[in-house]
Order: sequence, then C-alpha cells, then structure tokens
Amino acid sequence: MLISSLQNPAIKNIIKLSKNRERQQQHLFVIEGARELSLALQSNYRVEAVYVCREMFEKTKYPDVLNTLPDNIIFDITPAVFEKVAYRENSDGIVTLAKPKQHTLSDLKLSRNPFIIILESVEKPGNLGAILRTADAAAVDAVIVCDPQTDLYNPNVVRSSVGGIFTVQTAICTSEDAIAWLKANKIASYAAELQAAEFYQNIDFTQPSAIVMGTEAEGLTDFWLKNATKRIKIPMQGKIDSLNVSVSTAVLTFEAMRQRDI
Repeated sequence: MLISSLQNPAIKNIIKLSKNRERQQQHLFVIEGARELSLALQSNYRVEAVYVCREMFEKTKYPDVLNTLPDNIIFDITPAVFEKVAYRENSDGIVTLAKPKQHTLSDLKLSRNPFIIILESVEKPGNLGAILRTADAAAVDAVIVCDPQTDLYNPNVVRSSVGGIFTVQTAICTSEDAIAWLKANKIASYAAELQAAEFYQNIDFTQPSAIVMGTEAEGLTDFWLKNATKRIKIPMQGKIDSLNVSVSTAVLTFEAMRQRDI
C-alpha cells in the first residue's frame, strides 16, 4: 500500500519522534538513509518499520539493504510524504524506525591499548554527531558521554554522525562513574582547557589514554579539572581563542593516532 497522505498516523508519528520526550516514551528513534540503515543492521539494531520513496531510492548506493528485511515492515510513501519526514537534503528516500540500545560502561570492549573520547555535558547534537564521525575515522575504542544535555538518538546526532552512532562503542554515565571506570582500567585522562599548562603535543598518548572535552560555552567543570591525570591545551594564534569542540576533539584524537603510528 502506498502512503500518500500527510495525515496518515504513521507519518505524523515519525514527525513526533523529533522530540526527545516522544523517543523516550515510545522507545523508538529515526534513521534516515540507506547507508545508515545498513550500518545499524550490521550493529544488530532492531528495526520496527521502514518507509521508502521508490523514486528517490532508485538512486541509492545501497539498494540491497531492503533485501535483508521482512516485507511486512516496509511501506512505500510518495515524494511529498518523504519530504515531510526527511531531516536532510539529497536523501536517498528511506526513513527507518528502530529501537535504541542501552549504552553502559560495562558493555564496552577495550583493545589492549585503548584510546577513549570523553564528553562532559555535550549540548549540541551536531557536535556530538561530528565527534562520533571523528571517532569512527580514528577507530577509537569508545566515546563516553557524561551527564549529557542532548539525547544520543536526536535526529541531528544520527544525521551528523553519518552512521558513526552505529559503528562506535558509546557509553552514557555520570562523570563520577567515568572517573572510577578509567581508574579501574588504568587509563590516563587528559582534560582539555584553555588555561592548561601543558601543550597537547607534549603528552604521551601511546599509553592507554582518554581525552576529556567540555562544552564550548563553559568548558569542563572543576570535577574533571581536578580529577583528570593532566590538563592540556591546543595552542591558539588568533584573537578568538576558541575552536569548535568537535574540531578540538579531532585535533587531539589524530595527534594520539599519529603517535601510535595509526
């Protein structure tokens, strides 16, 4: 059956899922894109429904993704309906509803020499998504989100991560639990701040390490500044004295990868 009405209850519900409260209550989130769906399936996410605009899906680079799903959860929709539920431009005509996962520290599986990204009170979905994308590119062990101010399954996180949300191990916890976990796993932590005494290039990231990033507005709280192994900074040559947190995270992460010859 082709869904052509914007008033269809299923379509209206997809729109509702843009709100965190609805995602929490329904235990559902939205995935847009065939590549992202493919990555979610590879990571064993449970798919509840898939809505496909065939005219747009004909152009996808991942045409086989639907072959792995039962026909009874796939619904055809018109271009007008898809435009209503889509979050991004130049999409390939597929929107999926899936069940979120639990993200606990105990679920993380570490390499012999782990590198971790820790985010304290991250606020902007776009930044969180971009950092997950960086984490995937650098093949870090995990991203730990402490005391989050945004939902991991916010549509803008999913979109800006370009599927990194499905490929990177992620845990959500309090800062206190994160510190205890780092100590238990003998991982040194490096808190990024503008006033830090030591430049990041001088840090030995070849040992088990974690970088800790704060918000753009406030930076890290005193808790992390006092409890981290060291405080580090990126040298600034301009007048603004600030980098976007996702850019700063990428700078520190790829310095660690350079030291590790990765």
